[in-house]
Amino acid sequence: MHPDWSFVYIPDGEDLLRGLLDTLVISVLGTVVAAVVCIPFAFWASSNMSRGLALSGSGKLVLSVIRVFPEIIVAILFIKAVGPGSFAGVLALGIHSVGMLGKLYSETIESIDRGPQEALIASGANRLQVLRYAVLPQVIPQFLSYSLYRFEINIRSATTLGLVGAGGIGTPLIFALQVRNWNRVGIILLGIIVLVILTDLISGWVRRKII
Repeated sequence: MHPDWSFVYIPDGEDLLRGLLDTLVISVLGTVVAAVVCIPFAFWASSNMSRGLALSGSGKLVLSVIRVFPEIIVAILFIKAVGPGSFAGVLALGIHSVGMLGKLYSETIESIDRGPQEALIASGANRLQVLRYAVLPQVIPQFLSYSLYRFEINIRSATTLGLVGAGGIGTPLIFALQVRNWNRVGIILLGIIVLVILTDLISGWVRRKII
């Protein structure tokens, strides 16, 4: 098998670079959407932020239900709802990532040092001020680190979502597999490997700088 280098860039048409870029965009948007949407869920599920164990327990249950379905199943459901393409991929990655990031975020919130909170409350600070000055400074670095780690996972997931029609490099890959164009399969797999390695290296470097 010899990689089909002519597929790397085609001026007018589908090629490797466009597929990889589409995969990258799907992963970025899915991760960003999830990182923002899961924040209220995380505070809801945190026992030290919710009023009562029943309330935080219900938040944990919701996050568990969200993450119980694999991305590819969620993608198939969204393809039925909004049609095939990248938008379905973004929604699938975003929804599943909300469940995963929400769990990690809530555990981070539960492990914060309560000293700054108690000091602000004793000085008469309201709930919003406590959140802004005592809670967020402690959790934001870890939130960013978890989001970057989730982005690494989403890059891998986005490559497979195209196999069911949710956009990305998986779409030309499944077409190449169907017609047994092994040379094209080879160059696509090589591109995926390069993208994943570069993403891991860059994300790992950024996470080390944050923490």
